[in-house]
Formats: sequence, structure tokens, C-alpha cells
Amino acid sequence: MTQLIVFAVVALLFYWLSRSFAQNQHTYSKSQFAGFKLTKENLSYSELGLFVALSAKVAKADGRVDELEAELVGNMFNDISALFPDPEATKKLLKEIFDEEKNAPHNIDLVAQALYKALQNDLHKRQKMMEFLVHLTYIDGTLSHSEEEMLRVIAKHLRFSENDLASMLERFGAHHRHSVKESSIDQAYALLNLASTATNDEVKKAYRSLVREYHPDIIKSQGASDEYLKEATEKVQEINAAYEMIKKSRGI
Repeated sequence: MTQLIVFAVVALLFYWLSRSFAQNQHTYSKSQFAGFKLTKENLSYSELGLFVALSAKVAKADGRVDELEAELVGNMFNDISALFPDPEATKKLLKEIFDEEKNAPHNIDLVAQALYKALQNDLHKRQKMMEFLVHLTYIDGTLSHSEEEMLRVIAKHLRFSENDLASMLERFGAHHRHSVKESSIDQAYALLNLASTATNDEVKKAYRSLVREYHPDIIKSQGASDEYLKEATEKVQEINAAYEMIKKSRGI
């Protein structure tokens, strides 16, 4: 039986990370943005807008933004926009900023410098943002050379040493290595309730349906217990791993 190495996405970890901006009262609160004049320019030059711009560059560092990166970024959009008086309008502008900045790697120094200037007196925020960017590079299971180089540039501008960055990379790398799972392609199809003859569209449809069914956001909104939320999160982790295995086997 063909064996493939699958990197299990630690869904709960990313779930917590993508919510750190909205739920940590020591970081951000709605009251901070109550009087914010929402324009694309103002949002672009705010600390959160600059962070979204850096996230876009990191997500595109290896040449493409894959589905798991897009899902994590989408959660981030939801959490950041929820801080503003008009979440939907804010989310729309955040997406525009992201789409523009992901194709503009040339200005990474200016963006990172601007973010440092905005947060030079807040090490906690810079630390959380840098850690998020490190985790974002690993979400597809690997850290490419281009991603690592981009992280080095950003870390330098945010005033993190080589040792600081190395510690972040090793901390997540160790967690990632412990999350590696080996499974068969047959088991992957079974987990998605599919036959190996399913079309690519059927694979994508099954994946999205299962993620919606077990996604922590949806489960939590339905008032599920913490225990069930944990089980659902683990299920999403397995679904993501199976989907990645099938995609790699098909070259999609």
C-alpha cells in the first residue's frame, strides 16, 4: 500500500492564534476602534492593516496562497474586522489590502519598518504578530527557503534577533514534527467519505462540507460543550491532513 507522509494541521492551535487579536483584552478591544474613521488609507497605515500586509507577503512567499493559508487568513479577517464598528466594510477593505500586498514583495522593508514604528513600545504585540507569521509559514507542512528568508527580513525590522527567530522556528518546528502522521491514501479517501475515483471537484466539495460541519467557529456558535469543541477540532485536523494527502497524490 502506498504510504505518504502527511503533516497534520494543528487546527486548535491556529484557531487560538487567529483569535488572539480579538479575545485578548490586553492586546486589542472594540473600544480602541470605536472612533476609527474607516477608509482604506487609514486602515492600510494602521498597525493591524500593516500586519495584514505582512501576512499577505508571507502567505505568498512560496509563490501561492494555498487553501489552508487562506482559511487561517480568513479567520484573521473575521477577528480583526469584528473590532471595528462596521465589520463587513472592514473585512472588504482588509481583503483588498491583502490582495494588493501579496503581489508587492518589493515594499516589505517599508511595511515592516512602519509596523515597528507603530509598535516600538509594545513588545507583546510584536511578539504575537511575529509568532503568527511563523505559524502561517508552517501551515502547509513545510518551511520553504523563500519563506524563511522573508521571516528573517521581517524579524530584523521588528527588532527580533537571529536567536529570537531561531527559537520561534524551533519551537513550532518541534511541535510540527510531533504532529507528523503517516497514513495510507485509502484511509484519506475513507475519512472524506469518498471513493478513489472521485473527481477533483467532488474531493473539494466533500472537504468543504466536512470542514463546515466540524469547524470550531460553527460548533462554538451552536453552544457546544468544551469537550465536543475539542473533538470537533481534532476532526478538522484529521480532515485537513487527509485533504492535503489527496491533493499531493493528485498533484492539485
